[in-house]
Amino acid sequence: MKTKIFAAMAMGVLLVAAGCKKQPTAAPQEQYTAIDMSTAGTITGKVHYTKTPPKPVEIDMAQDPACTLSGVNYSEGTMANNGGLANVFIYVKNGLGNKIYAAPTQAVDIDQKGCKYVPHVVGVMVGQAVRFTNSDPTMHNIHMTPTVQGNQAVDISQAPSGGQGGAKDERRFSQPELMIPVRCNNHPWMQAFINVAPNPFYAVSDGSGKFTIHGLPPGTYTIVADQENLGEQTATVTVAAQQTVTQDFSY
Repeated sequence: MKTKIFAAMAMGVLLVAAGCKKQPTAAPQEQYTAIDMSTAGTITGKVHYTKTPPKPVEIDMAQDPACTLSGVNYSEGTMANNGGLANVFIYVKNGLGNKIYAAPTQAVDIDQKGCKYVPHVVGVMVGQAVRFTNSDPTMHNIHMTPTVQGNQAVDISQAPSGGQGGAKDERRFSQPELMIPVRCNNHPWMQAFINVAPNPFYAVSDGSGKFTIHGLPPGTYTIVADQENLGEQTATVTVAAQQTVTQDFSY
């Protein structure tokens, strides 16, 4: 009888100890900030090129006859038109405080078409997919060499399209990084640049140098323009609720 009593007491002590033991708690989830379009402002502007624009250089693609099927290909390093500079990446660097935004679920596309990357410069958010497509009737290679720790290098091949819409591969980046070079080992003239932003407030200047960044909450921001050959420029911009502010850059 005493043995049963002692056994019951021991079991009770174990149950109490188990009840008092601190249970693990789930890791807190990030609280994403929603863009409030009722108060959001806009930054718009133009990237000017003040020098005489360089003449586009025709690329010799004779080493692969499949590349000549789409016509002539030209260099894209510095593309200026009527005083406007294309393919400049503009983004909000500072001013958002501790706001965190969810990455878009839709992938950003880079096509390999006519033995060139289309488009030449793209922007994505941390965690957003970049989708590569090979629309050419020849083998291509995607060789990316990021330098920020946490962003994986990539060196993969994509088979010819075969008229089926092209092979596709997706990659994501875990850290912000500007002007990640993308090259094709099979066609050394092919080049593109990926810009990984920490927030959704960025743009790439169009063929006339114009850009627009939508959805900004009211505040004062540091914005940066980055061009693959000409480097960075910085500006400070204050945006009020529902206001459109113009900020130009000049190279």
